[in-house]
Amino acid sequence: MMQDILEPPEPISQPGLIQRVFYTISRFYQHYLDKWTPYTMSRWLFAITLVITFILRVVVKQGWYIICYALGIYHLNLFLAFLTPKVDPMYSQDEDDGPSLPTKNNEEFRPFMRRLPEFKFWYSVTKSTLIACFCTFFQFFNVPVFWPILVMYFITLFCITMKRQIKHMIKYKYIPFSFGKPRYKSTPPESKVTAQ
Repeated sequence: MMQDILEPPEPISQPGLIQRVFYTISRFYQHYLDKWTPYTMSRWLFAITLVITFILRVVVKQGWYIICYALGIYHLNLFLAFLTPKVDPMYSQDEDDGPSLPTKNNEEFRPFMRRLPEFKFWYSVTKSTLIACFCTFFQFFNVPVFWPILVMYFITLFCITMKRQIKHMIKYKYIPFSFGKPRYKSTPPESKVTAQ
């Protein structure tokens, strides 16, 4: 018993140098992501500029069409997840385990919750475009293909998936965007009249 008190406590293991460096970098990265979160318009302008830069690089260098096609398919997948509600009304009509969209006029309004939130959508678009730009610096990704077929296939795929998504939106009566929806103004609180 006395020996336990007299022995020095075991040293607490400190993280290694590499672990501390990665932790510092991740905190720095997360700090700037958090600071940029409220600036939606700036974030999307940056993402669109990146996509245009990537497309210009592909057009000028005349290659990397497979990378461009894969990026387009990935962005289409992200966009569809952005348009889709978190709880699909097609599967949740029988079950009542979460929020769902109103399908009748007398049902309670519930806000539209996306499967892919706007910030994660932007973050994924930006990250994937940077990766695609990085891939264009390596010649082994430049697989020779007949690019007009890829363009036609992408346009066909886009039209089919958007037609299906629009039919889903019409059938379950939801609009994934907030513009064009009525906004209700809150009434200002009445000033208290003091009795004299």
